[in-house]
Amino acid sequence: MRRTVFIISILFFAKISFANDTIIVHKDARLDLLTQKQIQMNKLASMLTSSGLYKGFRVQIISTSNRDEAFKMKADVLTKFPDQKSYIIFQAPNYKIRIGNFLKREDAENYRKQITNSFPQEIYVVEDAIEYTPKGNEEISQ
Repeated sequence: MRRTVFIISILFFAKISFANDTIIVHKDARLDLLTQKQIQMNKLASMLTSSGLYKGFRVQIISTSNRDEAFKMKADVLTKFPDQKSYIIFQAPNYKIRIGNFLKREDAENYRKQITNSFPQEIYVVEDAIEYTPKGNEEISQ
């Protein structure tokens, strides 16, 4: 008798333990907003360099070892294209003149096409650390 009761009780508890229960989770809708903000912050952080500048693109106008030629070219760039910031970079033994701060390669390529007629030499897009300040609600896509 005891054995039968014991077997029946084991079968009863086994049935209960294999029952399909449902769990309902109620979450605050603000968690979705926080998740989206965190995703956006992670995208921005992945675009930062160790120096605090953003990974982006610039258009390189010239690379020369002649310092005077480089500074003359920078002055020429400033007069022809005052809307974009220009930079002179020294990487021994060359001086490089670059213009613009572009997050996307396509934007830099479009600008390169616009200014190609002003310079006889080959100009091209290069990856560089750029000066950039993100807007408050701006979407960043990589």
